[in-house]
Amino acid sequence: MGSTAQLLIIGLIFHVVFIRSVFDCYFTSPVVHGMASFNAEIKAAKRLVLIVGDGLRADLLFHPNGFAPYPDAPDVVAPYLRSIVETRGAWGISHTRVPTESRPGHVAIIGGMYEDVSAVAKGWKTNPVDFDSVFNQSSHTYSFGSPDILPMFTRGAVPGRVKEWSYDEDAEDFTQDATNLDFWVADQLETLLKNATTDATLDGDLRADKVVIFLHLLGLDTTGHSYRPHSPEYMRNIQAVDSIVQRTERMISEFYGDEQTAYVFTADHGMSVIGNHGDGHPDNTRTPLVAWGKGVRGPLEDTTPTSHDDYSAPWGLNHLYRRDVEQADITALMAALIGADWPVNSVGVLPDVDPTRPGYLDSSEDAIAKTSLVNAKVILEHYRIQHETKLAHKLWYHSFAPLEGSVDSPRRVGALLRISNAIVRKEYASAREQSLSLIKDGLEGLRYLQTYERTLLRTVASLAYSGWSAYTSLFVFKNNLTPSTSSISTLMGVTALTILIGLWTIFFIEHAPITYHLYVVFPVYFWQQFFSKGWQWFHPSYLRRIVSRKPLLTILLVGGSLGSMVVAYTHRSIWSIGFVVIGLVWPILGWTKDERERVGRQTMAMWMFCCSVSAVFPLLSVEKTESLLLILLGGALLFLSAGYALYQTNRTMSKPLQRVLAAQFVVVVLTMVITASSVRNLQAKNGLPFLNQVAGWVVFVIGTAVPFISTVKHQTPQTKMISVLLGLAPCFILLSISVEGLFLAAYAMTLLVWVDVETNLRAPRHIPTSSAQTPGKALQYTFQPADLRIVLFFLFFVQVGFFGTGNVASVSSFYLSPVYRLIPVFNPFYMSALLVFKIVSPYLILALAFATITRNLHMPPFALFLNALMLTDGMTLVFFFNVTDTGSWLEIGQTISFFIVTSLLALFSGGICTVGEFMLSGVDEQRGKIHVE
Repeated sequence: MGSTAQLLIIGLIFHVVFIRSVFDCYFTSPVVHGMASFNAEIKAAKRLVLIVGDGLRADLLFHPNGFAPYPDAPDVVAPYLRSIVETRGAWGISHTRVPTESRPGHVAIIGGMYEDVSAVAKGWKTNPVDFDSVFNQSSHTYSFGSPDILPMFTRGAVPGRVKEWSYDEDAEDFTQDATNLDFWVADQLETLLKNATTDATLDGDLRADKVVIFLHLLGLDTTGHSYRPHSPEYMRNIQAVDSIVQRTERMISEFYGDEQTAYVFTADHGMSVIGNHGDGHPDNTRTPLVAWGKGVRGPLEDTTPTSHDDYSAPWGLNHLYRRDVEQADITALMAALIGADWPVNSVGVLPDVDPTRPGYLDSSEDAIAKTSLVNAKVILEHYRIQHETKLAHKLWYHSFAPLEGSVDSPRRVGALLRISNAIVRKEYASAREQSLSLIKDGLEGLRYLQTYERTLLRTVASLAYSGWSAYTSLFVFKNNLTPSTSSISTLMGVTALTILIGLWTIFFIEHAPITYHLYVVFPVYFWQQFFSKGWQWFHPSYLRRIVSRKPLLTILLVGGSLGSMVVAYTHRSIWSIGFVVIGLVWPILGWTKDERERVGRQTMAMWMFCCSVSAVFPLLSVEKTESLLLILLGGALLFLSAGYALYQTNRTMSKPLQRVLAAQFVVVVLTMVITASSVRNLQAKNGLPFLNQVAGWVVFVIGTAVPFISTVKHQTPQTKMISVLLGLAPCFILLSISVEGLFLAAYAMTLLVWVDVETNLRAPRHIPTSSAQTPGKALQYTFQPADLRIVLFFLFFVQVGFFGTGNVASVSSFYLSPVYRLIPVFNPFYMSALLVFKIVSPYLILALAFATITRNLHMPPFALFLNALMLTDGMTLVFFFNVTDTGSWLEIGQTISFFIVTSLLALFSGGICTVGEFMLSGVDEQRGKIHVE
């Protein structure tokens, strides 16, 4: 146990550290300090009103008859905004980037920068670093809305410049009418303007130049999560937002009495049909953009070729030019409209820079050309800081060829000078074209610098993960190793220390992050240990044994199985095929007659049936609708499955255990009753009754806790597994939206039968008598090729437990609506905790199953787990190289999630084994006894 504990500790540290490496490799903060500011040459408007409809899809705003199935649906759901598009404004689609969540979207709109995923992981409410924004560059900003969004723009801003009014977090109740939140925002703006009539200081501040008013309307996001976008509730919320836009413009016009206000209406992200905005569907990243007022051009006729596509063709706006932008471009547009300094970290491109397409501004050609030059200077300044940092610290630095040298190099100075001269000669189109070319080079240069370390980190990760597999193999095959000689150990130690000191010296000179120094420790240590202790494996006689037919075939089968699991992360049907292989193909073609007899016909038939049923779930769509019938069927099947398994144990249970199990069955029934009542109330929009909330928490906590706090002893591992299954049933009933309870029942039954199958296949003939436990003597483990099959099955069940109900590997893809049965008010921490518990809870049954198999096969604890450690990081390394930081949220989010899931798989497996051994320690049955006939 000592060596295994050491391995687990090293593995824990290694995998946690190298999860960080993927962010160092693929994601770097866009915030760079020390840059100069640049001011747009345009001052088109005195003030700006920014309105963000949080979670608003572009198509559902613009599409006429978008809610036609509902009897009270109007032909145009947002008539006021549509009239602006048709008569006095510019419009298009704002394409968001990942993560398609509230904070990053607002940072892109207002700060002009795209947050990387590592920043988002540090917290949603407050940005992890100070950043510049249009608000900070305004004279005064007055913001109204959600407490989750507004505070992030006061951090790092000039003190007192950004003022905010937000409602209490408790007001974000998913079971109530969310339009109240939006009307609250409009009411607060009205109050502010009224107060200004009696407050001379406030009145003066409001009437200054470069004032920004920000209205954050959260209602659509809340409504979309609760009722989904294609719902009458979402439709009515769009109508509310449209009325608020009209009311806002009227209030602003009446207060100022001039025409000096510019308006921008957009959304931070869209929403998929299932009410989420992180699952990668294009509807999550297509948001509306409507601009009007002072400094904004009016509508233009469409061009040839058309600016429309199949997406916007049904909207009835084909006669009007559609001008799409990237979300960060809105920052550039707003800064240009009020003549503010551009946020220094902005990578947005003013739509008007491109001379081949109309933009959004109603300004002179001269002003637009000058502003285009400013845009180029902002991007080049961003590049300059990062370039000079690399140049100063890197021992071997290759600069970006199109922008070679410093920013003050003759090549770039000449480019800026040529643009200035073109403006002087009134060659405005040429100046804009050259500015656009320089901006593209600058953005490509930023990309080059942000990915500069990628090759180095990929190399280190490859050596680390392969080294870990080599290192763990020493523990699996330790009985086949002979002690290494002192000369070999010394040589390997000196070599490793020399390499490590050399790398640390280079990193120190280059001012590399401290994490780089830590990363290289692991591959150096792992390979030093492998070559020191496993040196005899490189002897020709060992190599010939490895490449012989049987070991080579085993290696190919294991590699093929792991490769199939990798593919299954993106093609879930592979998991179903896996169930068919292990449940039907393996027993029919792989078992001998003697093995079939030992397993027994009933167990074999049950194994084939359970695997066949489980194979259905990965094929189900990830898009689910709430179904009370399926939820209750799941609860009923959990009840019946536990009852059937209990009947099959064929053991006499103690009276106290019978009472505990009977109480658990009662809790399952009560949970079904409470859930049915809560679902009906929520569907009827009556909110969640307080009694239902309390009763739900009571059955949830008691039901989950009983298997772990009960002091009643179990005579067999099977009754312990049944008790755990009953304990998980309340969670899977209360937090289910559809078939999750059905899946848990099928999954648990498959694991219960798997214990019997593996035990009878290997016992008693295949268990070495030397491995039997004797008093005072620890069990010894000797590797057998069949152990790899058990480990592969274990890894298969670990991953099927996650993907079994059709989930994709992204936390944001899980449904929030079932959580409202316990937590109706928005609380991301506790809501996420409940969802995570629901996801990991089935592994408690797997933990018991795996520990029981280990016990029944007379192996020491964690013996089979060592094999799993040796195998899993091959998958991890594949996913490390597949991580991407470009594309849709689906592509980026899944690649990161897949890497993290597989990287933690070894640790999670270790946790499963630890939990299984702990839970099994309370079973009275003597260790090593075969309890399945």
